[in-house]
Amino acid sequence: MAALHVQGLKKAFGGLPAINDVTLEVAEGERRLIIGPNGAGKTTFFNLVTGDLSSDSGKIQLFGEDVTRLASHRRAHRGLARTYQIITLFPRDTLEHNIALSLLGLSKQRWNPFGRFSREFFSETTEILRRVGLEHLAQRPISELAYGEKRRVEIAMALAQKPRVLLLDEPLAGLSREERASVKQLIATIPRDTTVVMIEHDMDTALDMAERITVLHYGRVIVEGTRAEVVADPKTREVYLGH
Repeated sequence: MAALHVQGLKKAFGGLPAINDVTLEVAEGERRLIIGPNGAGKTTFFNLVTGDLSSDSGKIQLFGEDVTRLASHRRAHRGLARTYQIITLFPRDTLEHNIALSLLGLSKQRWNPFGRFSREFFSETTEILRRVGLEHLAQRPISELAYGEKRRVEIAMALAQKPRVLLLDEPLAGLSREERASVKQLIATIPRDTTVVMIEHDMDTALDMAERITVLHYGRVIVEGTRAEVVADPKTREVYLGH
């Protein structure tokens, strides 16, 4: 059974297609990379999969269940989590509190007027921060972190939801070479019971992170295959090199 199956997905803005008849299938445990130039429709595709946008037509399935018309929070409860191209954190709160809020969204524990969580709850946040190498900064406000550390926190918040499918929207964007290496290593440690689909604009930056690659251009899938197949395809060279 596929972790994610999308069939005939379409979305237009102002009459112009942003996603145009996209069909793809991602196997359980797979590492899939979606690449394409600016304006290719990559983030719009993620927004459709998560339910942040509704599609004009097509079908979205998670582990065989049709979720096309489900609200985004219901898709999250079925194991779908994501990060965003623009970092979405609470800058005045600590790392620990940001992670705890992510956990709260999928737990049975209710927020109380004093903003307190159980000891077990914060024990879990500590473990998540340890996984991304930031446990020593648990009490630091987000606003005091370096940009690369904020990227790691956002990945930690997504992992806190215990996703079965994790969508990463340009997690390497804006990072230095050292920060990119660190975030790549972090993504490589995500267990195989989580399927990872990652968007990247820079083909060379992320080709080594995926088993299969999908190339989007003007909202359509133009190439799909292994790294070698995608790099060798003349349509890929035309999109990225203009010839």
